[in-house]
Amino acid sequence: MINIRDMKDAKTILIVDDEQPIVDILVHNLIKEGYKTLEANDGITAVNMALEKKPDLILLDIMLPKMDGLSVCKRIKNSYNVPILMLTAKDEEIDKILGLELGADDYITKPFSVRELMARIKANLRKADIIADNQVIEQTSSNDKKKDSKIKVGDLELDLDKFEVKVRGEIIDLTLREFEVLKFLASQPEQVVTRETLLEKVWGYEYYGDIRTVDVTVRRIREKIEKDTSAPKILITKRGVGYYIADRD
Repeated sequence: MINIRDMKDAKTILIVDDEQPIVDILVHNLIKEGYKTLEANDGITAVNMALEKKPDLILLDIMLPKMDGLSVCKRIKNSYNVPILMLTAKDEEIDKILGLELGADDYITKPFSVRELMARIKANLRKADIIADNQVIEQTSSNDKKKDSKIKVGDLELDLDKFEVKVRGEIIDLTLREFEVLKFLASQPEQVVTRETLLEKVWGYEYYGDIRTVDVTVRRIREKIEKDTSAPKILITKRGVGYYIADRD
């Protein structure tokens, strides 16, 4: 049984779905797992509640009244970074890809098992905590470590303090997840990293990750940093293995 003291430190999850029976099921299971919950049944309410209450994670349905889930995702991510797990009844690749491109961290297709959903929630929350802890460490690091706050590989430069990426001196606008992928690869140039490793180290999945999530994110990064995505010079694919950052002057 969960006591009151434990609940005071519990993570808060915002559930956004217009089907109340689904919301009720999710609330029941999340509370049983030790989470606090918020509910919204339309897109506009979801945006307002997210920006006001600042939940630790959002379960977001795509098909919503007043404002669709993809628009909700974009609005929220433009204001603050929070793990967003998209819920969709449509098993269409375009919805999943669009959700990821707009900043969603994960997706799961209805009907889903409660066990898988809880595993993904835990993985995304754990990853968010790791990123937050790293930010605190970087912000409180001593001045003599400032020289290590930048990674430069060829035309690519990452400022880890500012979460800023430059290519050939031009600032590139990346989402936090895209930045984390690029940072992980750039910290070990010319070393091929498998999709499975990226999924584990950047997304934090242990069992339930979808490899296509990595491919979609890499494609989005390439569209922003490469002159020609059909012949990339920075973020390279090692066919059948994974990806690496080319160390070219």
